[in-house]
Amino acid sequence: MQTPPFSLRTLDHVVLRVRDMQRMIGFYTDVIGCRKEREVERIGLVQLRAGTAMIDLVPGRSGDDRNLDHFALTIEPYDEAGLRTYLADAGVKIGESGSRYGAEGEGPSLYIEDPEGNLVELKGPPTAQRSA
Repeated sequence: MQTPPFSLRTLDHVVLRVRDMQRMIGFYTDVIGCRKEREVERIGLVQLRAGTAMIDLVPGRSGDDRNLDHFALTIEPYDEAGLRTYLADAGVKIGESGSRYGAEGEGPSLYIEDPEGNLVELKGPPTAQRSA
């Protein structure tokens, strides 16, 4: 197996599917001490700051008993072409890529699946901090 063309930096965020949004926001803010950082009403997303990471809450999907939507790992460097080649050679199922908001701000990311079908987001550095 090849050495990954990146280093893992940190856990960026986890995304939970929830049934009672207000109760979950209350728990994570009042009991755990997170603070509400951002909301995207169009998709029902609430992002809570948890130290240097984020806990994202999204409405649960009907008929789906999973409550973990995905988790994101921050990697450096983020070279999408090299990353795709490496992952394809490793037999990893590769999903969509795009620019997404994470714990450090807006930046590139790529979704993959682990061997048991868990969705993992590989998140690059924020766009503003990326070198040209």
